[in-house]
Amino acid sequence: MKALTIPTVTPKAVWTVKNPATSRSVASRHDAEAKPRKPPRPVSEAYLERAALHYLERYSASVAMLRRTLLRKVETRCRLRGEEAEPFAPMVEAVVARAVSSGLVDDVRFTAARVATLRRRGTSARGLAAKLAAKGVARDLVEATLSAERDAEEGGDAEAAAAQAYAKRRRLGPWRRPDTREAHRERDLAALARAGFPYALARRTIEADPEEV
Repeated sequence: MKALTIPTVTPKAVWTVKNPATSRSVASRHDAEAKPRKPPRPVSEAYLERAALHYLERYSASVAMLRRTLLRKVETRCRLRGEEAEPFAPMVEAVVARAVSSGLVDDVRFTAARVATLRRRGTSARGLAAKLAAKGVARDLVEATLSAERDAEEGGDAEAAAAQAYAKRRRLGPWRRPDTREAHRERDLAALARAGFPYALARRTIEADPEEV
């Protein structure tokens, strides 16, 4: 009987096909990474004026806030160019001065607007002074604005109104459920004190009749 011969099957060769598009994209990416980044243009007054206008179109700002913003931009651009930022400080001051002279930025107007906004949110006089100092507003201007606020009061008390607004927003004292007021009394007094309100005013606010606030 003739023996059976089993033919040997040779595996098919495995072909690897490169994707031309992928190869090109990878090569392009490597080329881009290897290519040095072009430094930004030098700092100029025109650049700073555009930056100032863009900033003031978006935000209400004090003179100090505008100055800080421009100095940060100068520092960033000089770092990218490998330059020192200090020589550009006079240029920043010149742009800020022009913004002030043209009325684009006005600390008196800014302070009055911020005081009105923060009062409505329930900010105490101490809180106002701290927040405006952080914005670079001079202490004497803050004091003058608060003095004008007191002079403009007609049978009202801005500090008392702010304390009520704060307590209402935080649901303290008369804005709590009646069955929980007494248990939270000391905590509510402490909250108003931390917000900068005098103890006597805090107590008057927390102990107020819900029907009278």
